[in-house]
Amino acid sequence: MNIEQVREYTLSLPAVTEDQAFGEDIINFRLEGKIFVCLWLGSDKHSVKDGASRFAIKLTPDRNTELRERFSAVTPAYHWNKTHWSDIYYEQLDDALVEDLIRESYELIVSKLPKAVKAKYLQ
Repeated sequence: MNIEQVREYTLSLPAVTEDQAFGEDIINFRLEGKIFVCLWLGSDKHSVKDGASRFAIKLTPDRNTELRERFSAVTPAYHWNKTHWSDIYYEQLDDALVEDLIRESYELIVSKLPKAVKAKYLQ
């Protein structure tokens, strides 16, 4: 996947919004105001791992541990809570896996919403 495909897929999920609350080099994707993906646009300001393309994603602690053990392209997130957030070097992973991880993060946020709000997103 490239950066535009990541953005396009993430925005295709129901009710997702985007903003740049942390500056011009980061796009945050939110559901009901809650960030679930933070896409780095490539400036030197937040450069890690030789400037490779990545996004931070919120997952359960166990899932983060599992993914970090299986894939070198999944690391503790830079500037995020490392228990709950991982950096995903998406160009180094299979497209289907990247989409699954984005959806998994989205669904984690849905699961934490109040019952009345959550009902809008359950399929």
